[in-house]
Amino acid sequence: MTPRSGPAFHAIDRGLLCCASLLVPEMQRAEWRLEWESELWHARRSNGASGTSSFRTEREVLGFCIGAFQDAACLRRLGWRNRPQFAPLHGSATQCLLCLGGLLLVSYLASLLLPGVRAARDFSGAQVQPGAILIQDEEAENNSVPTMAIDQIRAWERSKQRYVDGFAFYRVARESVELGPKIDSTWRIAQTSSNLFTVAGWSPRYMVAKEYTRNDVPGLVLSERTWRQQFGANPDIVGMLLLVGSRPARVVGIAPGDAGRLPGNTDAWLLESDSEISSNGRGYVLAHLTRNGRSEMWGGLVHITSYDAQRTRHGFWGESLEEQTPGPENVFWFAALLTLLALPAVASVSLAEYSFSSHKPSWIRRAVRLGFLGMKIALIMLIAYFSSVDLAYWHSSVFSPGGVYIQLIAVFAICLFGMRWALLDQRQRCPVCLRRVTHPAQVGSVSRMFLAWSGTELICTGGHTLLHVPGLPTSWFSAQRWMYLDSSWDFLFAD
Repeated sequence: MTPRSGPAFHAIDRGLLCCASLLVPEMQRAEWRLEWESELWHARRSNGASGTSSFRTEREVLGFCIGAFQDAACLRRLGWRNRPQFAPLHGSATQCLLCLGGLLLVSYLASLLLPGVRAARDFSGAQVQPGAILIQDEEAENNSVPTMAIDQIRAWERSKQRYVDGFAFYRVARESVELGPKIDSTWRIAQTSSNLFTVAGWSPRYMVAKEYTRNDVPGLVLSERTWRQQFGANPDIVGMLLLVGSRPARVVGIAPGDAGRLPGNTDAWLLESDSEISSNGRGYVLAHLTRNGRSEMWGGLVHITSYDAQRTRHGFWGESLEEQTPGPENVFWFAALLTLLALPAVASVSLAEYSFSSHKPSWIRRAVRLGFLGMKIALIMLIAYFSSVDLAYWHSSVFSPGGVYIQLIAVFAICLFGMRWALLDQRQRCPVCLRRVTHPAQVGSVSRMFLAWSGTELICTGGHTLLHVPGLPTSWFSAQRWMYLDSSWDFLFAD
């Protein structure tokens, strides 16, 4: 090395130390830079005579400068871990409510974006006409099997009825549907009476006015599932002609999501007059009860007795459409009730507070504390509702009966563990300022628990209270206790 290269290497080393100091937290930057520069001077003095330079010396000094980057990275990590928290919010009631509010906002926005959740709401929002029932033979094991004949309906319509003022019949069969040039699909088509939706009390969406339909072309009402999956929820499909089997049919509307209650898993309803429906095969019957007929119902069921021309007795059961499938709101309230019944089994519902002194908070503070607990529980229940419908219907674009069970389990789990957390969190919050007590310390000895108190002591950083939690519950100290601190403690919390 030449004597002229020494200053150049020295400038490079100082530049490296300057770069390393930029990684150090600002409060420690100047101190560490002076420390490294003094060590750099010492490294040069210990590796060679003053004023001389060699490759070996410069290599060792360069290694020292690179090590300064490692020190700076370590200081940066320690500074990040020990960074000061935002004191007004850390551990406070406001921080807790903001976190719960953030979870609620996320679950609510997800429910707005998921099509299955919107379909479930439409399902629960569609109102069935009071007294609308599904009639089945009393010997039928379940209502998913068609047991009724159109001739039976025609006989009822010809006779005077006291309890029923309207009948509708439909039969489900697979039909090929032409969706476009060389595009065919097989649907489950319900050949139904033209008054089916009137009897049930449903109003199809985007319904075509009667003056724009032709009597020689039957109307076709699409199910919401078919409308979304086959046509991308495009309302312009209403009014178009589709070839169903070998005859054309005009799309006259979209059935509400509530029409999924009807058995048969129908993709579309072909509306025809009763005279055009064939007598072959069996189907399903809907009826609407009069006021006298509704008075005969018990538990959503009504028994119907009929006699034919030979005076042979026939028995039928009428099941209310309102009782078949609960909506998301009904499922939520049922699961919430189960949660309240199960909560005492997993958590103590009592705050179990006892004070050693008379320095208790005012009734306003106690009301604020109870209000804070109520707000936490309310937010948890709202989170449980929106999160449960998100989990139940995220995978489907339409209402799914199986989603009812998923929502039931989700609501029960979220509410149960959420309320348990709310109670545990409330028991560790200062009754005065609602901050979480911190700095746990073990006090006493378990071996002397019958002679002196033994357990964990936590303190409110605001200097309001001490919380004593017994290590092993005894007959004289079985629940946690608060000790309210008087003004003599203020000097310890001056900051």
